[in-house]
Amino acid sequence: MTKFLRLLVLFLPLALVVTGCDDKKGPAEQTGEKLDNAGQKLKDAIDPPGPLEKAGRSVDKAVGN
Repeated sequence: MTKFLRLLVLFLPLALVVTGCDDKKGPAEQTGEKLDNAGQKLKDAIDPPGPLEKAGRSVDKAVGN
């Protein structure tokens, strides 16, 4: 029983922190995403992605990464 309580004390704060985060993006994060997208478009113009890379990007977007 004491092992369970120790684990609870260790992991409960972590669980609260993770679930307490909201999904709203601030202006700096939005700007960073725009820069990332612009860089990706520039790279794609020089070296177009293949079908597997396109599928991987679709999965990444669906998962939210």
